[in-house]
Formats: sequence, structure tokens, C-alpha cells
Amino acid sequence: MNIERIELEEGYSISRLIKGGWHLAGGHGDVDPTQAIKDMATFVEHGITTFDCADHYTGVEELIGQFRIAYPELAKNVQVHTKIVPDYDRLNTVNRQYLEGIVDRSLKRLRVEQLDLVQYYWWDPDGAPGFVEAALVLNELRIGVTNFNTSHLRALLEANIPITTNHPQYSPIDVRPEISFIPFSLQNNISQLCYGTLAGGFLSSDWIGQPEPMGSFSNRSLTKYKLIIEDFGGWDLFQQLLSCLKTIADKYDVTVPLVALRWILDRPGVAAAIVGATSTRHISENLRVFEFELTDDDNSLIDSVLKKRSGPGGDCFDIERDMTGRHGEIMRYNQNDLT
Repeated sequence: MNIERIELEEGYSISRLIKGGWHLAGGHGDVDPTQAIKDMATFVEHGITTFDCADHYTGVEELIGQFRIAYPELAKNVQVHTKIVPDYDRLNTVNRQYLEGIVDRSLKRLRVEQLDLVQYYWWDPDGAPGFVEAALVLNELRIGVTNFNTSHLRALLEANIPITTNHPQYSPIDVRPEISFIPFSLQNNISQLCYGTLAGGFLSSDWIGQPEPMGSFSNRSLTKYKLIIEDFGGWDLFQQLLSCLKTIADKYDVTVPLVALRWILDRPGVAAAIVGATSTRHISENLRVFEFELTDDDNSLIDSVLKKRSGPGGDCFDIERDMTGRHGEIMRYNQNDLT
């Protein structure tokens, strides 16, 4: 299988499918560390060599570090993208020592001497505006950002902080990055490493014809993306989108998730999509995303549904950043205690 790769900077390439790590951090069922490490090896053997994790994904950096020890030869081919997310309650007191502490901890956990890519986030750029100063400290690393909006990204660039990538939530039900962020990023050679592409599993034929789920969900991803579906236009419109994706999937003898993945990978400025696989069960299936291309007619069919959407509105992550809103109230703001 010829796995698509892309060069983010000269000499640094990644697989266009990235293995996500959020599901290993809790809230998505029990995690067997031994099996998780074996799964990492299987992903690399299949050509998915880029891993996404974070300082606040509990235990995930350590698991990747253990993978490196258990499979040293495979580890040589791996690129690890982690994050730095200062705790909300610490924003007004963030300093070099605090940031260096997070970096040093990630280095130790991952068992590396240098981080490949650091994706930086700041909970409240307007209320606690030290985010530019913090980024200047991190500028010694290859830096990307995660969940910034256009104005906050512009502030970093105006401070002469080079940004390699952005890490946006982007899927057929959430196209907020297209409004202004991606056009601005294209002007400044910033690549998108997208998450939420499969809406936590909602973008699947398993949900076609199903009644709208209400109440609590089995994991945090479903809770999060059900809110996005409601903003998108509700369950009926979402069913129209699923039916549309299924029509295209049947045409190529693939699955609904693969059509959603291919759609994202084809969007302007998108370098890669993150797949939060809970096991290796769908690896061979996921790799088939590189076996077909969407035609203009396919894209027009998808657009015929998307033009009916009512949201979500605003710039990237704005509604999630509102701590008083329905999206913000489910976020976890303080997971990076260094004590």
C-alpha cells in the first residue's frame, strides 16, 4: 500500500493519516497499556508513522515512550506531535520556568532528546493575553498551534513567531476553518493537521436511519460531537449527509468514514487527518482512503447537503472557548499540574 506522505518543512515528512492519542487518555473505555503499545507498532508497520498526543493526555506520552523502548527500530521511523496547553488557572502566571517544565516533562515521558513538533494552545488569549510572550519562549522549538482562531494566529505571526502547522477541528459537519483561518494559513504557508474528521465516530453508516441519541454517551467524543451535529442543522440534516456519503461510498466500494476522510484530505491546505482509532481493527480499511479520488460530481453531491447547514458558526474553536456555553462547559481546563 502506497501511504501518502507530505513534507511540512524541508527534511520533515509525515504520514497523511495520523494516529490520534486522545482515546488513550481516559473517558473512552479501559486502556490495556500492553495492547496499546503493540497497536502502535502495528500502525507504524502499516505506514502510519505519525502520532498525535499532548502534555495533558493522561498517560499517552508515557505509552509512546514505552513503545520506543519496546520497538526501537520501528521508533526510528516515528514522528511524534505533542501539545503544550498551560492550565487555565495558571495563565496569568505562566513564565519560562513553567513552560520549560512542561517541555522537559514531555521529553522525559517520550524518551527523546528533542520534540518533533509542539502544538501550542492558550485557553484565553483575550482575557489573559500573555499567549504571544509564551509563544516567544517556545519559538526555540518547531512550533505549531492548536485551536487558535485567525486573529490570535495573526498576533503570533506579527510577533515574528514562525508557525508550521495548525491543529483544527475540521469535518463535513464543522467547516469553521474554511471561513477565514485556512485562507489566512494558505497565505502564510501553515499546514492543517485536522482532528474530529469522523466526528468521534458519528460519521459512520452505523448511524444511518437511527433515532437521534439523547442523554449521556459512552465516551467524551460522542458527547462533544453530538453538540456539533446539533449546530450543523440537527439530526435530520445529519441523516441526509450520511445518506449522501453512503451513496458515494457504495460507488467506490468503501465505507462512509473513508469518504469523509478523503473529503478532508482533499481540502485546500490540509496536510493530514488524525484518526483516533481505538484498535488496529480498521487499519487496512483506513488505508484504502488512498485508493480512490472524489470527482467533481461527488463533491457537488456533498455540497448540496452542506449548503443547508446552519452552523457551527464563528471562527475556529470560538464556541468551545466560551466557558459558559454548552460546548465550553464540557471542556477540561486544568490538566497540566506540574506539582
